[in-house]
Amino acid sequence: MTDLKGKTAIITGSSRGIGADVAKFLAAEGASVVVNYRQKAPRATKVVAEIEAAGGKAIAVGADLTTADGVQALVDAAVSTFGSLDVLVLNASGGMETSMGEDYALRLNRDAQVSMLKAASAVLPAGSRVVFVTSHQAHFINTVATMDAYEPVARSKRAGEDALRELIPELEAKGISFVVVSGDMIEGTITATLLDRAQPGAIEARRSEAGKLYTVSEFAAEVAKAVTADVLTGHTEYVGGAVGFLD
Repeated sequence: MTDLKGKTAIITGSSRGIGADVAKFLAAEGASVVVNYRQKAPRATKVVAEIEAAGGKAIAVGADLTTADGVQALVDAAVSTFGSLDVLVLNASGGMETSMGEDYALRLNRDAQVSMLKAASAVLPAGSRVVFVTSHQAHFINTVATMDAYEPVARSKRAGEDALRELIPELEAKGISFVVVSGDMIEGTITATLLDRAQPGAIEARRSEAGKLYTVSEFAAEVAKAVTADVLTGHTEYVGGAVGFLD
């Protein structure tokens, strides 16, 4: 896929942060975009308004990805509004919340990702692409330790990535490619802020080791590039390299 004109993309968790910027980047390249939110409708509506003001096409769809109805609602909205679904960016993640139950990280970061991909793959045509967004801290959790406060989330995201990768043969049979984008700690994200509170100095320490930490917009631009990148299915893109993880 090299041209997004006439294509439709779902970006999960896109009412703010990285997902919102990915939605804007893809819309600027011609894609019709489904902006997903769980609770914050005004934020999603604002993202849609910004896309439309720039000449793009978008709709906001409220959906809890941990429910079957929520997952199907996103797919149905894409097809009924724009006529197709060609790109799925699995950006939504969480697990550091204290009010969602002990198993929330696994339900969102593993189970919901698989459910979303399976629902989407039923309508994704040959030549379409799925992009899974993760972090180095999660991607390398089996070989490189992370901060205690983040470990349960990191392991749930790695479990999600592993479960998605198991579906690659099934996706290949349909002509659907799957790519992972892994990023270092991202400046300005909620996760980085929470980790820095739990372990003061964590952001500065990682910045010093890596040499640079990407901003939300910079990382989102790399995720957007992965949608049309000429790479093999199963490829992992390490944004900014992976100093301290691959060494």
